[in-house]
Amino acid sequence: MIRESSQRSLRPFGLMLILLAQAATVAAQIPDKLPPEPAYLGEIRRLPDGQLKTVAADAKLAAAAVKPATMVVGPGEKITTITEAARLAQDGEVIEIRPGNYYGQPAIWAKNEIIIRGVGGRPVMLADGKSAEGKAIWVVRGGKVTIQNIEFRGARVPDLNGAGIRFEKGELTIQSCAFFDNEMGILTANLPELSLEVIDSEFGDAPRHSGDLHHLLYVGGIGKFVLRGSRFHNGYLGHLVKSRARESHILYNMLVDGASGRASYELEFPNGGLAYVIGNAIGQSAGTDNPTIVAYGAEGRRWPDNALFMAHNTLINDNYSGKFLNVFSDKIGADVEVWLLNNLMVGNGDLNKPAQGRFDGNRLVARGDLIEFGGVPLRLTNMSPLRGAVRPPGQARGVELMPSAEFRFPVGSRPMRPNSMLAPGAFQ
Repeated sequence: MIRESSQRSLRPFGLMLILLAQAATVAAQIPDKLPPEPAYLGEIRRLPDGQLKTVAADAKLAAAAVKPATMVVGPGEKITTITEAARLAQDGEVIEIRPGNYYGQPAIWAKNEIIIRGVGGRPVMLADGKSAEGKAIWVVRGGKVTIQNIEFRGARVPDLNGAGIRFEKGELTIQSCAFFDNEMGILTANLPELSLEVIDSEFGDAPRHSGDLHHLLYVGGIGKFVLRGSRFHNGYLGHLVKSRARESHILYNMLVDGASGRASYELEFPNGGLAYVIGNAIGQSAGTDNPTIVAYGAEGRRWPDNALFMAHNTLINDNYSGKFLNVFSDKIGADVEVWLLNNLMVGNGDLNKPAQGRFDGNRLVARGDLIEFGGVPLRLTNMSPLRGAVRPPGQARGVELMPSAEFRFPVGSRPMRPNSMLAPGAFQ
């Protein structure tokens, strides 16, 4: 009886053990449903002002965690004027400007790693009689700065060199901008550590002030200047483009003054330097103020290394006579290397063979031999005997002289791959 009673009392306990074992087996087969371990972003620290801040564990996490701040400027926004936006801007910020006309709002941009861009329609900066520091609509001296899709008009200052932009420090990139009716479109300082790149932008309509020289783009003695896919027209007494840079790359632009233009030189390098002029259309009007289209070395040497490489340009002279290129050997030195390769000349003028360098593939044609675009003779006909008449120009100082793009109307450039029927000039 005692044994039977003990067995009866142990039966529920044994059943419980069996059920627990089965539950453990089932649980072992169920995947882990716990949330993943959170990524370690760093430590939380209290700043001197009492605010809490996450300090990232390493530089990579820090870079990923920080996104550029964006400031929006314009009518109806918290910040309504360009002057205030420049005062409040911080390093690394993106400043977006709403469409519209901004009258008399000069600005000094002094921060680093900033992007200033017009959003929507292109906003227009109108000087309206005001300037920053008596210099320009905008003064830029902030380190690395990019300006996109902004128009500048009407810069005037007592010194008669009021610029749309005065560039004084760092690296500046101008993209898809426009400069009209300024005493200088862009004017730079003379510091070799500066670099300027102008892409897909338009410059025109120099003020008509007798006796004053207003250049559409005036680059001082900076380290490097790149001009690409941009258009220049309607100058007056000053030059379309003037560069004193140690190194200048003039690529796939339209530097054609137009019927009403009265510019002096269309392109000038007064102090020499290394100049690469590739794939441009460069032309002077019948009423030009100077019969030379491209000038090199007129004011003597500034830099220790000087050479001019011109390849696959279309040079147009609408004047009764002139010079497609004038190298001032008496000023810059007769030992300067000059390469003139596969350039196409239209109209009357001289392209003198250099004393030192290469001279090959340059051709002179009549205006009627070219197809016109916007009233400018640019492209050889498909049946032209000059197609396939020249050889690839090769490289100079490691820079490819064969154009990889061509100017695209009304402004900009497009990729281009010349075929085996290589022709002289900027357009294949």
